Amino acid sequence: MSNVVVLDNGGGLIKAGQGGERDPAVVIPNCLYRPLTSKKFLHPSTTTEEDLTSAAIRRPIDRGYLINPDLQRDIWSHLFNSLLHVSPSSSSLLLTEPLFSLPSIQRSTDELIFEDFGFNSLFVADSPSLVHLYESSRRPDSLLSEAQCSLVVDCGFSFTHVAPVFQNCTLNYGVKRIDLGGKAFTNYLKELVSYRSINVMDETFLMDDVKEKLCFVSLDVETDLQIARKQGKDNLFRCTYVLPDGVTHKKGYVKDPEAAQRHLRASPSAAMEPNKETYQLETIAKTEERKRVDLTKNEFDLINERFLVPEMIFQPADLGMNEAGLAECIVRAVNSCHPYLRPVLYQRWFYVLLSAT
Repeated sequence: MSNVVVLDNGGGLIKAGQGGERDPAVVIPNCLYRPLTSKKFLHPSTTTEEDLTSAAIRRPIDRGYLINPDLQRDIWSHLFNSLLHVSPSSSSLLLTEPLFSLPSIQRSTDELIFEDFGFNSLFVADSPSLVHLYESSRRPDSLLSEAQCSLVVDCGFSFTHVAPVFQNCTLNYGVKRIDLGGKAFTNYLKELVSYRSINVMDETFLMDDVKEKLCFVSLDVETDLQIARKQGKDNLFRCTYVLPDGVTHKKGYVKDPEAAQRHLRASPSAAMEPNKETYQLETIAKTEERKRVDLTKNEFDLINERFLVPEMIFQPADLGMNEAGLAECIVRAVNSCHPYLRPVLYQRWFYVLLSAT
């Protein structure tokens, strides 16, 4: 009996593993990179200790679609042989594919899988249908399983899809797309930090890490903007990110992780009128690790960037983009479906983040 290899080949990340496992065994960037200390492009690794400061990047996927099959072949070969340790000739492959992929790209993918790697068989699926199938199987007694209908928001590296799913099949006529994803978020964060603090326009890996650790979706932008304007300890959003120095630490880190989570523990009313006693306790409760931090290291503060960057998916027009926001896309996707399905879609929609970095 052949093994089943599951491969989510995203534009930003590759998530791969064996069929039947709950979590992916390998999560790596879908790219080759060249650090400043190297003369050639290197393969990504799950345990890389390279200094990725200002590293050059080559990606096989652009705007969600495969544009460089040779580069993708090189990355997959490293993935199957060195990381997963699987034999394609005795395995089957479950591969995720973006919605509305072009036939020419599909043929290139098939050639890679069967001619170059020699897999026994291939099953291609889109992410929304797989997410729906997973959720319905995980909760067999839920309304989702009974109705066999859901609305999936798939935010990827290059774009975001709002996809209605009915009986494990994505309704293509109802799918709506926003040309915004994790890549655009990272680039926007680069611009904001470079304008305010330090030039990080060439630091893709670094700013991806900053985005994942510190950015969040605001539930009340107006209120959060008022808090972000406050000074000192009254500002719940201010936090510091320390840049790598290439000697003692090759990766950046958040100076005070507890301070970066203060906004999650405060209610809206408490945030507008801070409790002095609470702030005194937070000021005293500093870890020994933070006390040892060398303040002469390169670092920068993030304040309103933390929630303004994800906010662009709801208001892309603020950036001069002729795109509908996420809320409008959800309404358009639901209204594209049969009237009988609309109440269920509004009730059973959920969000999945796939390869958003």
